[in-house]
Amino acid sequence: MRVHHLNCGTLCPAGGARFVLGEGGFFSRARMVCHCLLIETDDGLVLVDTGLGLKDIEDTTRLGSRFLRRNAPRLDPRETAVAQVERLGFRREDVRHIIPTHFDLDHIGGLADFPGAQVHVFRDEHAAAMVPTPKNAKFGYRPAQWAHQPSWRQYAVEGERWFGFDAVRVIPGLSTEVLLVPLMGHTPGHCGVAVKTEGRWLLHAGDAYFDHKELDLQAPRSPPGLALFQRLRSTDNAARLANQARLRTLVREHSADVSVFSAHCAVELERYAVARPEAAERSVVAAPGAKSGGSGSRAA
Repeated sequence: MRVHHLNCGTLCPAGGARFVLGEGGFFSRARMVCHCLLIETDDGLVLVDTGLGLKDIEDTTRLGSRFLRRNAPRLDPRETAVAQVERLGFRREDVRHIIPTHFDLDHIGGLADFPGAQVHVFRDEHAAAMVPTPKNAKFGYRPAQWAHQPSWRQYAVEGERWFGFDAVRVIPGLSTEVLLVPLMGHTPGHCGVAVKTEGRWLLHAGDAYFDHKELDLQAPRSPPGLALFQRLRSTDNAARLANQARLRTLVREHSADVSVFSAHCAVELERYAVARPEAAERSVVAAPGAKSGGSGSRAA
């Protein structure tokens, strides 16, 4: 079983890198990524998040003028998940399962590039996206991104205990253990996705937080721009903050067992850029011809 760490969309939000990320110039744009996982399993390929898709790049109206203006996405077709899958030597049809952390446009844009894949989601997130309320209608949902009518697999928030989380759901039918971890707050059915690798777990936390400094165990802090964005863009800010605290506890108490990263932090993505022979999990940021791998273990 191999895990590839992919950047499926570079974002350059306005507001100054110092304001957005807490470092860099006041007038330079920040750099953020769309950190996705491509997992090779005996049951085909599994994608965790899809970033921006080819159709988003071909027709930017799918993204909306506000998103384009505020985030200045690179819109490079080479960064799409489907392009990177094919550079790694696979076909798009090999992607059998997609697990979005939530339905915001920069996490689900590539769905249409893999029309045959099953899409695994929490039921609350699916319901919020299909019939958005006035509150979350202004957020990041774009129905055009699922107009091809994907094959949805919906799950209730219930299941096993896992490192202090009460109700993680195992994705059925996969030889590799992949879990939906409830991390509500940013959206109604937002989830993390845990993947069992050799000797430890990877937890993709989606938009439960945005910057590595937010999980700092000594002095957790959010850059002012991201702090404001997260507060304004949360459907339940109290739940979001509570889940951030749970993630810090997870890192404090189980760092030997679990590696946690978010969807948009470029610093975290770079930690996986070079495969380290001593690491339990082998990984790469996909580049033409690049390949890597890793395997898994179960815990508490």
